Amino acid sequence: MVLPIIIVIFAVITLFQLVTLPVEYDASRRAKEQLFRLGLVHEHERAGVSKVLDAAALTYVAALVSAVLNLLYYITLARNSRN
Repeated sequence: MVLPIIIVIFAVITLFQLVTLPVEYDASRRAKEQLFRLGLVHEHERAGVSKVLDAAALTYVAALVSAVLNLLYYITLARNSRN
């Protein structure tokens, strides 16, 4: 009886992660533009800053993958418990 509730919760989490992903990529892109435009980052630091902000955006990809895998795990668990 608890398993369907868990599946719904992880489905909502997965949906939230999916919706958040493009927002975070856009935020990372805008942050880079803003840092460079305001002169807070020197030209020789540009590549490093880009790598760090790209890595920060990739953490949201990892969160989405984790949410999808958890959701699939609980769906599989529910299917196996029915048999």
